[in-house]
Amino acid sequence: MQKRHTNRKQYFNELAETCEKYFLPFIEHHKKITPNLSILEIGCGEGGNLLPFSKRGCKVTGIDISEIRINEAKQFFQEEGLSGNFLYQDIFTAIIVEKFDIIIIHDVIEHVLTKKRLLAIAKNLLNSNGVIYVGFPPWQMPFGGHQQICRNRMISFSPFIHLLPERIYKILLKKAGINQRTITELMEIKGCGTTIELFKKLVKEVELTQVDEAYYFINPHYESKFGLKPVKTISIFSAIPIWRNFFTTSYFAILKKT
Repeated sequence: MQKRHTNRKQYFNELAETCEKYFLPFIEHHKKITPNLSILEIGCGEGGNLLPFSKRGCKVTGIDISEIRINEAKQFFQEEGLSGNFLYQDIFTAIIVEKFDIIIIHDVIEHVLTKKRLLAIAKNLLNSNGVIYVGFPPWQMPFGGHQQICRNRMISFSPFIHLLPERIYKILLKKAGINQRTITELMEIKGCGTTIELFKKLVKEVELTQVDEAYYFINPHYESKFGLKPVKTISIFSAIPIWRNFFTTSYFAILKKT
């Protein structure tokens, strides 16, 4: 487990930096970021992705099922002297009447079993001329199982082990001394594994239109985390279904209403 997994202010600042440099510009190719735009992030955590939008005068709302993360978001925004509306609710049961100009779903969909329903909810909350930004690590990428959350260094730094058969993966985690709570979380992620092909299929099924995409061989977030310069996946790999999941550590997409 890395320090940022326990130091949430550090993680908040790293997300804000990555969003400012990479997520926001990608979105702005399709929706100019101006004051008073309404922004919703589903699964906002401690709110780092929303900070750059708030600094530009947007009205930001974050929703998350973790009360701890929502309280942190409120605290961190207060420390920054910025306003934000943060909801401790489940997006699948929340009653939200407002429509939004931009909806962010970053590093969330790979944790959700009912992905199609999530996209349908996002579509329903979107203004007619709004955009949805989705970013996620494809399941087959080296650390697509989120094994980096483990305290055991051998496990946390071992690529592709999440692709092992479930029974063998569980035995390996137990032998490495990983606690049951973490094992349960890793198994849930394994059950929710998201490929680029599945995502594209679900987008069509909910009648959204994908207008842009980006494949990163080196995740933009690795710049603030590890000092690695982001690099896009070579086009010959990103064009090949299935295989592109192994060569893409982060996939970006922009969706609009059909």
